[in-house]
Amino acid sequence: MEIPSYPESKPLDLADKALLDVKFSILQPRVSELTFAGLYLFRAAHDYRLTMVGESLVVLGRGYSGERYCMPPLGGDVEEALEAMWGDNLDLYGADETLAERCLKRGGVVAVEERDAFDYLYLREELATLPGNRFHKKKNRINYFAIRHDYDVVPFSEQYRVGCRNLLEVWRGMVAGEEKPSFGLEVEATAEAVEKAELLGLEGVVVTVDGEVKAFSLGERLNTDTAVCHFEKTDPFMEGLSQLINREFSRLLFEDCRFVNREQDLGDAGLRNAKLSYHPVELIKKIRVRRAV
Repeated sequence: MEIPSYPESKPLDLADKALLDVKFSILQPRVSELTFAGLYLFRAAHDYRLTMVGESLVVLGRGYSGERYCMPPLGGDVEEALEAMWGDNLDLYGADETLAERCLKRGGVVAVEERDAFDYLYLREELATLPGNRFHKKKNRINYFAIRHDYDVVPFSEQYRVGCRNLLEVWRGMVAGEEKPSFGLEVEATAEAVEKAELLGLEGVVVTVDGEVKAFSLGERLNTDTAVCHFEKTDPFMEGLSQLINREFSRLLFEDCRFVNREQDLGDAGLRNAKLSYHPVELIKKIRVRRAV
């Protein structure tokens, strides 16, 4: 389906994968949302739509509180595309520091860093090997798990799909009472990722205990030197399992990548502490740019 010119737009769908893959390959993004799978799997949560402003492909979205925004324009005249968005009072969401500085130089806009959305960037080799005293507690937890369970670590494939579904049912029960809609929407995005991993170009690892899936993670290449882990789910009652699946993703996948992006903490204090405890080498800023009032 042809992508209409702004202000018309169309819903994001699977047929758009080839086009967006090319655009992101040129862009070489550092922000975790900027992959086709990252957008497609959250298309319902954020009502992602595509439009053209001149030669620029623009992804339109909607926040959890209902506000409309655009992602960084892909190709064409970026400033022209942004002028059209700001003219309709749409914020630019997900700008990195380079794009935000470019916007500020032109004037008439304000930029706000969104700490809850910052991505955590790690050295893949550190996550894979957990070297030195800094990771001593992580290694202890993995050892605790390993001596108590007969487990296997295998690449994600079709044969583990049912087991992953069963594990997600546990998570559905856990998030059923959550006030934040993002938790439930993330579980549903994970469920679709499990079903369409091959179509979306996702790779993953699975941990089985006595033949039953107890943990899995799914991700993809974000740019030439960075992988991104989009989804990670573990049996919440098995101590040390989350540390194990974290390590195995980085040890077994994307071995030619220098970095792993493990996405944002969404302002959750427990998740923030967990991510910081792995000693990120950088927090990748996501900046919202809006027209100055």
